[in-house]
Amino acid sequence: MNLKKYLFPLFLLLLGYLLLKSEDAKLIIAGITIFLIGMVFMEDGFKLFSGGVIEKALKLATNSVPKAIGAGFIATAIVQSSSLLTIIVISFLSAELISLSGAIGVIFGSNIGTTATAWIVSAFGVKIKIAQFALPMIIFGVVFRFKDSKSYQGLGTVLVGLGFVFLGIAYMKDGFDALNTGIDLATYSMEGYLGVLVYVLIGAVATFIIQSSSATMALIITALATGQIEYFNALQLAIGANIGTTVTAILGSLSSNSNGKRLAIAHLIFNIVTAFVAILFLYQLANLVTYLSSIVGIDAKDYAMQLALFHTIFNLLGILLVAPFTSYLVKFLESIFVQVEDVDKARYLDDVVINVPEAALEAIRKEVEHLYDNGVEVISHALSLHRHQYLGCKDMSHVIKHSDKDIHTDINTFYDKNIKEIYGQILYFATNAQENMSEEQKKKVYELKISCRDIVESIKNVREIQKNIKIYLNSGNEIMKDEYNYIRTEIAETIDSINDIRNMEDDLDILSSIELLKKEVDSMDVIQNEKIDNLIRTNQIKTKMATSLINDSSFAHDISTNLINTASTLWIEDSDIQDLRESS
Repeated sequence: MNLKKYLFPLFLLLLGYLLLKSEDAKLIIAGITIFLIGMVFMEDGFKLFSGGVIEKALKLATNSVPKAIGAGFIATAIVQSSSLLTIIVISFLSAELISLSGAIGVIFGSNIGTTATAWIVSAFGVKIKIAQFALPMIIFGVVFRFKDSKSYQGLGTVLVGLGFVFLGIAYMKDGFDALNTGIDLATYSMEGYLGVLVYVLIGAVATFIIQSSSATMALIITALATGQIEYFNALQLAIGANIGTTVTAILGSLSSNSNGKRLAIAHLIFNIVTAFVAILFLYQLANLVTYLSSIVGIDAKDYAMQLALFHTIFNLLGILLVAPFTSYLVKFLESIFVQVEDVDKARYLDDVVINVPEAALEAIRKEVEHLYDNGVEVISHALSLHRHQYLGCKDMSHVIKHSDKDIHTDINTFYDKNIKEIYGQILYFATNAQENMSEEQKKKVYELKISCRDIVESIKNVREIQKNIKIYLNSGNEIMKDEYNYIRTEIAETIDSINDIRNMEDDLDILSSIELLKKEVDSMDVIQNEKIDNLIRTNQIKTKMATSLINDSSFAHDISTNLINTASTLWIEDSDIQDLRESS
């Protein structure tokens, strides 16, 4: 029996019953839904308004755990959406733009950033008539959304979202004010720590149902401010809200790749440790909050502000407890989720990545790199070579001369199994990813698509060469054997040079090396053609042999040129240098 199938209809029936039964409950539920839709608008708005600034900042600020924690805190506090940040982080992790330790640091910092919602609601939402600010925000937001500029559209969407958030808080507050009988959570109360666990469970379940810890905290604070729940109960519910948001992350990671699962488990461990310590030292932390409140000027009876302070303190405590062990956590997570890499399948094109332009672009680039590696493998085998034999060798001609045993490679089968599927996935992913990209990013995607085509063309060309290599390497014709060894050497030296270029770090060095390599390949082609002309004039080769040599020399030149162009697209990243390369 599929229980999940019946949960949603049951939830709808319960929701309908509450809406019909109580006008006060209707106000509170309306407040929650308006608050949630406001959060969605704010998330979408910041995507447009920031123009990739958040992604770029995270990419630069995650090379150490402390910096990653700071970046996670600032980003979440600004955009007010830990879910948006989690999507970006998982995308970057999948595209290998950031390390697992950096991603974990961002998620730790994000937990502190989410406390900003509690401060906003407790400081403004329950103390002033916040609804009077909501409507002007929504009006101006809608006006800005009609502008052509994406920045204005993003700002307008953020304002609309913030207006809905304020309106949602106002509805929740009005609902609790009108709820004369109150929410009788005391029914679930028990003595001692068992009672604490009941409230923590209620907070976790509420967050799981609402799917937003920020909305749950807003609900708890408005209920506390209107006297519907006790202060200590509110503290326990806040702890539960932290656990509930982790359950949501775990369920969301079930369909993601190993990186998504690792991050979800890291989030779970952090929140469970934090909650455990907060429950264990609940009364001591409550006393600390009372002490700090008197220092910072929070009124002794302002329980809403004290709850926000408690929420911040126990999340900070979690970071102090867990962050020092990040390296051990990374090793543990990598051991339980092992990434199995299939040569014949895409490695980086994850659905989580596609909505984050910078991560999507990097994922496409890395997948083209993967396609290139597969292509070089089959090209090498078609030339009767193994990559480990000639990459980095000092005497290429010697290696080529003594590597004449046929490697039984069916290029058509290899293409169908290891190339065609990945090529198709790259094209499909790139086409869909471009919807969210800037013109500059779309241009780069186009260049990467051309690189894919160049790799495929190179494989088709080497298939033609392979036929004659098999014939002449095993024949007694030393002239033809030498000529085909020259062709093999030309392609092998190109691949070897590209391998050296790939490991360079400076873009100018890469550019100059690629330009030099192009000239060398053209020079070798000229020499080869002159040699063939001489062989024909002196009648050292027959007409059929000459035709084969001329065609295969042309194929070899095309293969080398295509691979060089691919290397240029893949490993020259700076746009100015790329423009210089194109104009040269």
